Amino acid sequence: MSELTKRVLFAVVAAPVAIWAILAGRAPLAAFFAVVSALGAWEFYRLARASGGAPLAEAGIVVAGVLPLAVHAHFEGVYTPPLALGALVVLAIAASAIWRRGVAGQPLASVASTVLGVLYTAGMLSFGYALRYHPFVSPFEDVGSLVGTPSVAGWQIPLGGLLLLFPILLTWASDIGAYFVGRAFGRRKLIPSVSPGKTIAGALGGLLASVLVAWLYVALVLRPAQLALTPVGIVIFGALVSVAAQVGDLFESLLKREANVKDSSRLLPGHGGILDRFDSLIFVLPVAYLLVGWLLRAAPHA
Repeated sequence: MSELTKRVLFAVVAAPVAIWAILAGRAPLAAFFAVVSALGAWEFYRLARASGGAPLAEAGIVVAGVLPLAVHAHFEGVYTPPLALGALVVLAIAASAIWRRGVAGQPLASVASTVLGVLYTAGMLSFGYALRYHPFVSPFEDVGSLVGTPSVAGWQIPLGGLLLLFPILLTWASDIGAYFVGRAFGRRKLIPSVSPGKTIAGALGGLLASVLVAWLYVALVLRPAQLALTPVGIVIFGALVSVAAQVGDLFESLLKREANVKDSSRLLPGHGGILDRFDSLIFVLPVAYLLVGWLLRAAPHA
Protein backbone atom coordinates (compact mmCIF):
# COMPACT_ATOMS: atom_id res chain seq x y z
CA MET A 1 0.00 0.00 0.00
CA SER A 2 1.45 3.37 -1.01
CA GLU A 3 1.99 6.23 1.44
CA LEU A 4 -0.64 8.29 -0.38
CA THR A 5 -3.20 5.51 -0.01
CA LYS A 6 -2.44 5.18 3.70
CA ARG A 7 -2.71 8.95 4.07
CA VAL A 8 -6.13 9.11 2.40
CA LEU A 9 -7.55 6.08 4.24
CA PHE A 10 -6.45 7.40 7.60
CA ALA A 11 -7.91 10.84 6.87
CA VAL A 12 -11.23 9.28 5.85
CA VAL A 13 -11.46 7.62 9.27
CA ALA A 14 -9.85 10.27 11.48
CA ALA A 15 -11.43 13.45 10.09
CA PRO A 16 -15.06 12.48 10.89
CA VAL A 17 -14.03 11.46 14.42
CA ALA A 18 -12.33 14.81 15.00
CA ILE A 19 -15.27 16.78 13.57
CA TRP A 20 -17.73 14.78 15.68
CA ALA A 21 -15.71 15.55 18.83
CA ILE A 22 -15.63 19.25 17.94
CA LEU A 23 -19.38 19.44 17.38
CA ALA A 24 -20.27 17.24 20.35
CA GLY A 25 -18.04 19.19 22.71
CA ARG A 26 -17.77 18.53 26.46
CA ALA A 27 -16.40 15.09 27.42
CA PRO A 28 -15.81 13.80 23.85
CA LEU A 29 -13.86 16.92 22.93
CA ALA A 30 -11.88 16.85 26.19
CA ALA A 31 -11.06 13.17 25.65
CA PHE A 32 -9.94 13.89 22.07
CA PHE A 33 -7.59 16.64 23.21
CA ALA A 34 -6.36 14.48 26.11
CA VAL A 35 -5.35 11.64 23.78
CA VAL A 36 -3.74 13.98 21.25
CA SER A 37 -1.89 15.85 24.01
CA ALA A 38 -0.55 12.71 25.68
CA LEU A 39 0.67 11.25 22.38
CA GLY A 40 2.09 14.61 21.33
CA ALA A 41 3.97 14.87 24.63
CA TRP A 42 5.37 11.36 24.09
CA GLU A 43 6.68 12.47 20.69
CA PHE A 44 8.04 15.73 22.12
CA TYR A 45 10.04 13.88 24.77
CA ARG A 46 11.38 11.47 22.15
CA LEU A 47 12.66 14.49 20.19
CA ALA A 48 14.08 15.99 23.40
CA ARG A 49 15.98 12.78 24.21
CA ALA A 50 17.28 12.55 20.64
CA SER A 51 18.57 16.11 21.07
CA GLY A 52 20.48 15.14 24.21
CA GLY A 53 17.86 16.10 26.79
CA ALA A 54 16.66 14.05 29.74
CA PRO A 55 13.00 14.97 30.34
CA LEU A 56 10.83 13.30 32.96
CA ALA A 57 8.80 11.77 30.16
CA GLU A 58 6.44 9.56 32.16
CA ALA A 59 5.34 12.43 34.41
CA GLY A 60 5.01 14.83 31.48
CA ILE A 61 2.88 12.44 29.42
CA VAL A 62 0.49 11.85 32.33
CA VAL A 63 0.15 15.57 33.05
CA ALA A 64 -0.39 16.33 29.33
CA GLY A 65 -3.18 13.76 29.19
CA VAL A 66 -4.85 15.02 32.36
CA LEU A 67 -4.69 18.76 31.62
CA PRO A 68 -7.45 18.88 28.95
CA LEU A 69 -9.67 16.86 31.29
CA ALA A 70 -8.97 19.40 34.05
CA VAL A 71 -9.94 22.21 31.68
CA HIS A 72 -13.17 20.33 30.93
CA ALA A 73 -13.83 19.98 34.65
CA HIS A 74 -13.25 23.70 35.10
CA PHE A 75 -15.80 24.56 32.41
CA GLU A 76 -18.24 22.09 34.00
CA GLY A 77 -18.06 24.06 37.24
CA VAL A 78 -15.75 21.75 39.20
CA TYR A 79 -13.35 23.78 41.34
CA THR A 80 -10.05 23.48 39.50
CA PRO A 81 -8.39 26.92 39.37
CA PRO A 82 -6.08 26.58 36.33
CA LEU A 83 -3.24 28.79 37.55
CA ALA A 84 -3.06 27.22 41.00
CA LEU A 85 -3.24 23.72 39.52
CA GLY A 86 -0.53 24.57 37.00
CA ALA A 87 1.73 25.91 39.73
CA LEU A 88 1.30 22.71 41.74
CA VAL A 89 2.14 20.59 38.70
CA VAL A 90 5.36 22.55 38.06
CA LEU A 91 6.33 22.19 41.72
CA ALA A 92 5.66 18.44 41.62
CA ILE A 93 7.81 18.01 38.50
CA ALA A 94 10.60 20.07 40.07
CA ALA A 95 10.41 18.03 43.28
CA SER A 96 10.52 14.72 41.40
CA ALA A 97 13.74 15.82 39.68
CA ILE A 98 15.45 15.74 43.08
CA TRP A 99 15.07 11.96 43.28
CA ARG A 100 14.86 11.06 39.60
CA ARG A 101 17.75 13.14 38.28
CA GLY A 102 19.94 14.46 41.08
CA VAL A 103 22.87 16.79 40.52
CA ALA A 104 24.42 14.74 37.72
CA GLY A 105 21.17 14.21 35.81
CA GLN A 106 20.72 17.67 34.26
CA PRO A 107 17.96 18.66 36.71
CA LEU A 108 17.42 22.16 35.31
CA ALA A 109 17.22 21.01 31.69
CA SER A 110 15.12 18.02 32.76
CA VAL A 111 12.48 20.10 34.52
CA ALA A 112 12.49 22.77 31.80
CA SER A 113 11.99 20.30 28.94
CA THR A 114 9.32 18.40 30.86
CA VAL A 115 7.28 21.53 31.60
CA LEU A 116 7.76 22.81 28.04
CA GLY A 117 6.47 19.51 26.67
CA VAL A 118 3.27 19.84 28.70
CA LEU A 119 2.74 23.49 27.77
CA TYR A 120 3.56 22.92 24.09
CA THR A 121 1.07 20.09 23.74
CA ALA A 122 -1.74 20.09 26.31
CA GLY A 123 -1.36 23.72 27.33
CA MET A 124 -1.80 25.05 23.80
CA LEU A 125 -4.31 22.46 22.56
CA SER A 126 -6.55 23.08 25.58
CA PHE A 127 -7.27 26.50 24.08
CA GLY A 128 -9.31 24.54 21.54
CA TYR A 129 -11.68 23.44 24.30
CA ALA A 130 -11.75 26.99 25.69
CA LEU A 131 -12.55 28.30 22.20
CA ARG A 132 -15.39 25.79 21.85
CA TYR A 133 -16.93 27.32 24.99
CA HIS A 134 -15.68 30.87 24.54
CA PRO A 135 -17.47 33.37 26.82
CA PHE A 136 -18.69 35.26 23.76
CA VAL A 137 -20.78 32.38 22.39
CA SER A 138 -21.58 30.28 25.46
CA PRO A 139 -24.53 32.49 26.55
CA PHE A 140 -26.16 31.95 23.15
CA GLU A 141 -25.82 28.18 23.46
CA ASP A 142 -27.05 28.21 27.05
CA VAL A 143 -30.36 29.73 26.00
CA GLY A 144 -30.57 27.64 22.84
CA SER A 145 -30.33 30.63 20.52
CA LEU A 146 -28.99 28.91 17.40
CA VAL A 147 -31.01 30.84 14.82
CA GLY A 148 -29.38 30.73 11.42
CA THR A 149 -26.85 28.03 12.24
CA PRO A 150 -26.54 25.20 9.71
CA SER A 151 -27.85 21.75 10.48
CA VAL A 152 -26.66 18.23 9.68
CA ALA A 153 -29.26 15.45 9.53
CA GLY A 154 -31.65 17.67 11.45
CA TRP A 155 -29.09 18.40 14.20
CA GLN A 156 -28.34 22.09 14.53
CA ILE A 157 -24.63 22.79 14.82
CA PRO A 158 -23.76 24.67 18.04
CA LEU A 159 -22.16 28.09 17.80
CA GLY A 160 -19.11 26.93 19.74
CA GLY A 161 -18.55 24.17 17.21
CA LEU A 162 -18.71 26.69 14.36
CA LEU A 163 -16.27 28.89 16.21
CA LEU A 164 -13.71 26.12 16.80
CA LEU A 165 -13.96 24.96 13.19
CA PHE A 166 -13.14 28.50 12.00
CA PRO A 167 -9.38 28.57 12.81
CA ILE A 168 -9.05 24.88 11.93
CA LEU A 169 -10.35 25.52 8.41
CA LEU A 170 -8.12 28.59 8.08
CA THR A 171 -5.12 26.49 9.11
CA TRP A 172 -5.93 23.94 6.42
CA ALA A 173 -6.42 26.74 3.89
CA SER A 174 -3.07 28.27 4.83
CA ASP A 175 -1.28 24.92 4.47
CA ILE A 176 -2.90 24.18 1.11
CA GLY A 177 -2.32 27.68 -0.23
CA ALA A 178 1.30 27.64 0.84
CA TYR A 179 1.86 24.24 -0.77
CA PHE A 180 0.39 25.01 -4.18
CA VAL A 181 1.62 28.59 -4.49
CA GLY A 182 5.06 27.52 -3.29
CA ARG A 183 5.24 24.76 -5.89
CA ALA A 184 4.06 27.04 -8.68
CA PHE A 185 5.96 30.24 -7.91
CA GLY A 186 8.37 29.48 -5.07
CA ARG A 187 11.93 30.46 -5.83
CA ARG A 188 13.37 32.25 -2.81
CA LYS A 189 13.56 30.12 0.31
CA LEU A 190 11.94 31.32 3.53
CA ILE A 191 14.25 29.81 6.18
CA PRO A 192 16.24 27.06 4.42
CA SER A 193 18.25 26.13 7.51
CA VAL A 194 15.02 25.14 9.29
CA SER A 195 12.72 24.00 6.49
CA PRO A 196 14.34 23.81 3.02
CA GLY A 197 11.03 23.29 1.21
CA LYS A 198 9.28 26.47 2.34
CA THR A 199 9.42 29.59 0.19
CA ILE A 200 8.46 33.23 0.59
CA ALA A 201 5.92 32.87 -2.22
CA GLY A 202 4.39 29.89 -0.44
CA ALA A 203 4.13 31.82 2.81
CA LEU A 204 2.33 34.67 1.05
CA GLY A 205 0.07 32.19 -0.75
CA GLY A 206 -0.90 30.60 2.56
CA LEU A 207 -1.67 33.99 4.05
CA LEU A 208 -3.88 35.03 1.13
CA ALA A 209 -5.70 31.68 1.14
CA SER A 210 -6.39 32.00 4.86
CA VAL A 211 -7.82 35.51 4.46
CA LEU A 212 -10.00 34.40 1.54
CA VAL A 213 -11.43 31.42 3.43
CA ALA A 214 -11.98 33.65 6.47
CA TRP A 215 -14.04 36.01 4.33
CA LEU A 216 -16.14 33.16 2.94
CA TYR A 217 -16.63 31.50 6.34
CA VAL A 218 -17.83 34.72 7.93
CA ALA A 219 -20.20 35.46 5.05
CA LEU A 220 -21.63 31.95 4.65
CA VAL A 221 -21.50 30.54 8.19
CA LEU A 222 -20.89 33.03 10.98
CA ARG A 223 -23.05 35.91 9.78
CA PRO A 224 -26.16 33.70 9.28
CA ALA A 225 -25.51 32.47 12.83
CA GLN A 226 -25.64 36.09 14.07
CA LEU A 227 -21.86 36.36 14.51
CA ALA A 228 -19.60 38.56 12.44
CA LEU A 229 -16.25 40.23 11.99
CA THR A 230 -15.70 43.61 10.41
CA PRO A 231 -13.88 43.59 7.04
CA VAL A 232 -10.70 44.72 8.79
CA GLY A 233 -11.27 42.10 11.48
CA ILE A 234 -11.56 39.36 8.83
CA VAL A 235 -8.22 40.32 7.30
CA ILE A 236 -6.54 40.51 10.70
CA PHE A 237 -7.99 37.18 11.83
CA GLY A 238 -7.14 35.32 8.62
CA ALA A 239 -3.65 36.80 8.36
CA LEU A 240 -2.64 36.21 11.98
CA VAL A 241 -3.99 32.65 11.97
CA SER A 242 -1.91 31.94 8.86
CA VAL A 243 1.19 33.48 10.44
CA ALA A 244 0.66 31.43 13.61
CA ALA A 245 0.14 28.24 11.57
CA GLN A 246 3.33 28.76 9.57
CA VAL A 247 5.39 29.63 12.63
CA GLY A 248 4.03 26.52 14.38
CA ASP A 249 5.07 24.40 11.42
CA LEU A 250 8.54 25.96 11.41
CA PHE A 251 8.96 25.44 15.15
CA GLU A 252 8.21 21.73 14.88
CA SER A 253 10.61 21.51 11.92
CA LEU A 254 13.24 23.10 14.14
CA LEU A 255 12.66 20.46 16.83
CA LYS A 256 12.94 17.63 14.30
CA ARG A 257 16.03 19.10 12.69
CA GLU A 258 17.77 19.36 16.06
CA ALA A 259 16.80 15.74 16.79
CA ASN A 260 17.88 14.75 13.25
CA VAL A 261 14.61 12.96 12.40
CA LYS A 262 12.22 13.32 9.47
CA ASP A 263 8.93 12.76 11.35
CA SER A 264 7.99 13.19 14.99
CA SER A 265 6.93 9.50 14.96
CA ARG A 266 5.18 6.92 12.77
CA LEU A 267 1.93 6.82 14.73
CA LEU A 268 -0.34 8.05 11.92
CA PRO A 269 -0.20 5.99 8.71
CA GLY A 270 0.96 8.17 5.85
CA HIS A 271 1.03 11.29 8.04
CA GLY A 272 4.00 10.83 10.35
CA GLY A 273 3.27 11.72 13.95
CA ILE A 274 0.81 13.67 16.06
CA LEU A 275 3.05 16.74 16.14
CA ASP A 276 3.45 16.58 12.36
CA ARG A 277 -0.31 16.99 12.02
CA PHE A 278 -1.04 19.33 14.93
CA ASP A 279 2.07 21.54 14.88
CA SER A 280 0.24 24.43 13.23
CA LEU A 281 -2.85 24.18 15.44
CA ILE A 282 -0.68 24.19 18.56
CA PHE A 283 0.23 27.79 17.70
CA VAL A 284 -3.10 28.72 16.09
CA LEU A 285 -5.56 27.83 18.87
CA PRO A 286 -4.32 30.26 21.57
CA VAL A 287 -3.97 33.02 18.97
CA ALA A 288 -7.51 32.35 17.72
CA TYR A 289 -8.89 32.40 21.26
CA LEU A 290 -7.45 35.87 21.83
CA LEU A 291 -8.57 37.16 18.43
CA VAL A 292 -12.15 35.98 18.98
CA GLY A 293 -12.33 37.97 22.19
CA TRP A 294 -10.99 41.07 20.47
CA LEU A 295 -12.66 40.93 17.05
CA LEU A 296 -15.85 38.86 17.09
CA ARG A 297 -19.12 40.76 17.34
CA ALA A 298 -22.82 39.94 17.24
CA ALA A 299 -24.11 40.48 13.72
CA PRO A 300 -26.96 42.97 13.33
CA HIS A 301 -30.32 41.42 12.55
CA ALA A 302 -31.48 41.91 8.98
